[in-house]
Amino acid sequence: VQLQASGGGLVQPGGSLTLSCAASRSIFSINDMGWYRQAPGKQRELVARISRGAITNYVDSVKGRFTIFRDSAKRTVYLRMNSLKPEDTAVYYCNAWPLRSDYWGQGTPVTVSS
Repeated sequence: VQLQASGGGLVQPGGSLTLSCAASRSIFSINDMGWYRQAPGKQRELVARISRGAITNYVDSVKGRFTIFRDSAKRTVYLRMNSLKPEDTAVYYCNAWPLRSDYWGQGTPVTVSS
């Protein structure tokens, strides 16, 4: 399954972005989905997760600022990011949770800087 992430870019601190991740086929009914990020020199981390039953979970550092949601008809999962901080700078990508090696795709870079 190919997962195409988009929507990243350069944004000032305090700004907002909405990331999108389109799947090449319907997978939301069989997988929890997650948004992950990896900053330079750091390990990959799970930022947000949405279960098959639409229950959401977030890492503490983004709670109250990020929202994960999905549109099953469009086979797309989104990450709305508000009040962005420089420490949110990373490459963001989506995958199933837990990660599946048979799901792949390039991430989208997010840079938060003034």
